[in-house]
Amino acid sequence: MNLGITSLLASYKSGELTPAQVIRETYRRIHERGERPVWISLIPEAESIARAESLGAFRDDLPLYGIPFAVKDNIDIAGVPTTAACPEFAYTPSRSAAVVERLIAAGAIPIGKTNLDQFATGLVGVRSPYGACSSVFNDRYISGGSSSGSAVAVAAHLVSFALGTDTAGSGRVPAAFNGIVGLKPTRGSLSTIGVVPACRTLDCVSIFALDCADADIVFRAVRAFDPEDPYSRRAGQPRAWPREGFRFGVPSHAMLRFFGDDSAPKLFQDAIRRLRDVGGEPVEVDYSAFDEAARLLYSGPWLAERLAAIDAFAGALHPITAKIIQRARNLTALDAFAGMYRLESLKRAAEREWKHMDFLLLPTAGAAYTHEEIAAEPITLNTNLGYYTNFVNLFDLAAIAIPAGVRSNGIPFGISLIGPAWSDAALLETAARLQGASQLRSCPEGYIPLAVCGAHLSGQPLNHQLTQAGAFLLEAAFTSPEYRLFALRGTTPPKPALLYDPEKGSSIEVEVWAVPEAAFGGFVAAVPPPLAIGACTLAGGRQVKSFVCEPIGFTNAADITHLGGWRKYVSEAENIDNVLVQPG
Repeated sequence: MNLGITSLLASYKSGELTPAQVIRETYRRIHERGERPVWISLIPEAESIARAESLGAFRDDLPLYGIPFAVKDNIDIAGVPTTAACPEFAYTPSRSAAVVERLIAAGAIPIGKTNLDQFATGLVGVRSPYGACSSVFNDRYISGGSSSGSAVAVAAHLVSFALGTDTAGSGRVPAAFNGIVGLKPTRGSLSTIGVVPACRTLDCVSIFALDCADADIVFRAVRAFDPEDPYSRRAGQPRAWPREGFRFGVPSHAMLRFFGDDSAPKLFQDAIRRLRDVGGEPVEVDYSAFDEAARLLYSGPWLAERLAAIDAFAGALHPITAKIIQRARNLTALDAFAGMYRLESLKRAAEREWKHMDFLLLPTAGAAYTHEEIAAEPITLNTNLGYYTNFVNLFDLAAIAIPAGVRSNGIPFGISLIGPAWSDAALLETAARLQGASQLRSCPEGYIPLAVCGAHLSGQPLNHQLTQAGAFLLEAAFTSPEYRLFALRGTTPPKPALLYDPEKGSSIEVEVWAVPEAAFGGFVAAVPPPLAIGACTLAGGRQVKSFVCEPIGFTNAADITHLGGWRKYVSEAENIDNVLVQPG
């Protein structure tokens, strides 16, 4: 079952699925994976199913009809304890946070509360008494934080989307390490009523989703001015840039830092090239003001704001959290004013750079770390993770983090597009174009990528064999330009086959699905001859498992390479006996 929002809505509208079925599957996956460390508390399954059944027949006026979602446990859900990963702090609210209320009103179904770095202090995802989350791609590596459980719940396909918070990068770093999208909207565009504050003047509710289109749907459903929230803002003039010829800022080579990560520099250069390919012009900018502002967040007076939020529970803090926040006791009012004055000077310096760019392109995190590395140097490495994120809210910017490839250690590499306040829609649109033009999603650990080109494509008659096996769609892609596509004769339902032919080949449209390792053998065993599972090369050079065909299968098969893919062949309803061409 594909939990992507657009996919679920289509299945609901067609009657293929009901919300209750999806909710049952959601809980099945959660129980199969285990509640900890991703979840701190779950809403009872029967309650969620009842909420799903109460929605009735599909309604176009509910943009999130029947969509399951998770909520970071510093955001209130009525009747569910809010802990902020500190049991001594826990309380049970009688009202949900304003953003949760809006999501439920749009038809979404909350599943539970997710783990986090205690009091949303940290970018690592390990500072919690409920356990340390890991990247879904490798348990040795951290998930990123502080919105650790929310990111993992989406990346592991336990829910369709999740809410996090983002003060210093908490909604972006875990998105990067788990290969998903993390949207940090303009400060004040989403209400923070019912959100446990970290730095109240800077806090943002963030959105985790599988792709930009899903993030956009959630953002449109939840954004609103909230008169109850003193930090809510009425929407300003939308900021945008041309579809072609836009300028994106990139730090000078001297200011780029990857902290010893061997894979990240090339992956970032690849991202620059891709963004150029979709119409952008890279512009080198002076990153020094952004860097200094990033350091100011935890060395300046905003640290005192964190202490103000949780001072009554300072004795119950995680040891590393306490070590960080207790430093605020040495700050004075003089320090507060000095920090504010310095920030205004840095904003002015940054304004000079903004004159040369429409938005900024950065790595989301320069390096990915193992749990052992974080345990050895918890504060230094956490600081490294904030190098490209900490300044964003201080400078009143919007940002979106998206996947941009995979490191040699298998952990996804992510990039962030960062724009002026109220550029959220433009960032989403540009990021979606970039995602659509690139193979930016990667296959999590425990899954095998499989390219399909015919009856197993989305919407085709055998696609259910993939979804029933627990597979989910990774990406739409093309083969390298070395393949021919044939419509086989005498197959039910009709099926095609790829043939490797470097001399006469072309690029063929395919989909890449992630198939669970545990189900892969059974799936392969059910493939009827003359088809079999082999391998093919995708555009860009990646090799994945794919459907292949025994030579006898090409006898009297129709060469449909010129159509570029099976869907066009089906839509044009060509007779399979037309243009019978022997391969060779």
